[in-house]
Amino acid sequence: MNWLFICSRNQWRSPTAEALFRRHPHIQARSAGTSPNARKTVSAADLRWADAVFVMEGKHRQRLLAQFGRLLEHKPLHVLEIPDDYPYMDPELMELLEQSLAPHLPG
Repeated sequence: MNWLFICSRNQWRSPTAEALFRRHPHIQARSAGTSPNARKTVSAADLRWADAVFVMEGKHRQRLLAQFGRLLEHKPLHVLEIPDDYPYMDPELMELLEQSLAPHLPG
């Protein structure tokens, strides 16, 4: 499974999620941001690669649908509702991500 994690600037939340799942035996993980100022801005290629897309907030979902609606028509897009309150690899952020993503793990 290819999982793509999205936040705004690809600095804290989505790179933390990518790092958490990078070594999972059944998941390939990438991250990107919706902002033009993101460390890595999400692209059509990222979305084509992904089997599932996980966004941190509803605004990220709206931005993706506005920009890439056709690519997302038949792709799972999940809103995790994780606010931009945590730095990279914050233990509380990692726990929230693990809890939010557990129901989506294969097997």
